[in-house]
Amino acid sequence: MKNLKIILLAVIAAVMASCGTTSKVPITGRKQNLVVSNEQVLSLSSEQYKEYMKTATPSTDVENTAMVKRVGQKLADAVVAYLSSNGLGEEVSQYQWEFNLVQNKEVNAFCMPGGKIVVYEGILPVTQDEASLAVVLGHEIAHAVAKHSAERLSNAYKQQIGMQVLGGVAQAAGASSTLQNLGSAVLGVGAQAWSSGFSRSQESEADHIGLIFAAMAGYDPEVAVSFWQRMAAGGKSSNSIFSDHPSDEKRIKQIQEWMPEAKTYYKPATVASTTQSTTTAKAKTTTTKKSTKTSKKKK
Repeated sequence: MKNLKIILLAVIAAVMASCGTTSKVPITGRKQNLVVSNEQVLSLSSEQYKEYMKTATPSTDVENTAMVKRVGQKLADAVVAYLSSNGLGEEVSQYQWEFNLVQNKEVNAFCMPGGKIVVYEGILPVTQDEASLAVVLGHEIAHAVAKHSAERLSNAYKQQIGMQVLGGVAQAAGASSTLQNLGSAVLGVGAQAWSSGFSRSQESEADHIGLIFAAMAGYDPEVAVSFWQRMAAGGKSSNSIFSDHPSDEKRIKQIQEWMPEAKTYYKPATVASTTQSTTTAKAKTTTTKKSTKTSKKKK
C-alpha cells in the first residue's frame, strides 16, 4: 500500500507539472513550475490589499512620503524597463504600481503581487537614506516579480490535490474552491501575509534580485552591506519582515558575492555633475567676455 501511494504521488506530481507553466525567474534564471495563474494570484491578493488600506493610517510626514514614492517609482521604472527588454513585456501590464508610507513603528515593508508597496515608518530610522530604502523595496518588489506567492500557492495546491487523490475524495469541480481555501490557509489573511512566510531560498533570491533592481534604478548597491550591518546591530523583532530571513552573517556574505554582478547594472546619476559642468562653462564664458571688454577699453 505504501508503494502504491508513492507511485500515485509521483504520477500526481508529473500530471500537475505538465498542467502548469514552467518559466524562469528573472535575473537568477531559476526554473519554477506554477499551476496557479497570475490572474488567480492577483484576484486573491487585490481584495486583501484594499481591506488593509482601509485600516492603515497614512503617514503625515510629507517629505518621507514623497521619498517613498520617489524611490518606489524609480525601482518600478527599472523593473518595467528590464522586463520589456528581456522578452517579458507581456508581464508589465500585471503591475499597477502604488506606493504608501503608513504610520507604524514596526521595522517593516511589503509589496503585494501586482506592485502594491507599503512602507512602515519604523523602518526609516534603519534605512537612513534613499539608497538603503531602495535595497529594502528592491527586495520586496523582487518577491512579486519572482512570483514567490504564486509558487507557494502552487506547491500547496499540488500537495493538497495529491492528498485528496490518495484519500479518494478529489473532485474536478472542487479545484477552484481548493485554491480559494489555500489562499487563506497558505498565505494567511491580510495584505502583509502575502509578503511573509517565504522559504529561506526565496528570501535569498529576493535579496539577489532586489540588489540588482536597486542598482538598475541608479542606487549604489554597496550601501546594502552597511544597511544589513545596521539591521544586525539593532536586532530583529518578531514583527520585522526580516525575522524569517537568512542569518545576518550569511546574508551579508551573499550580498558581497553578488556585488560584482550588481555593479555591472549600476549607473550613477550624472545630472548633478552635468549641471555643474554647464555652470562652470557659463562662468568661463562670462569671464572671457569681461576680459575681452577690458582689453578693448585699454586700447
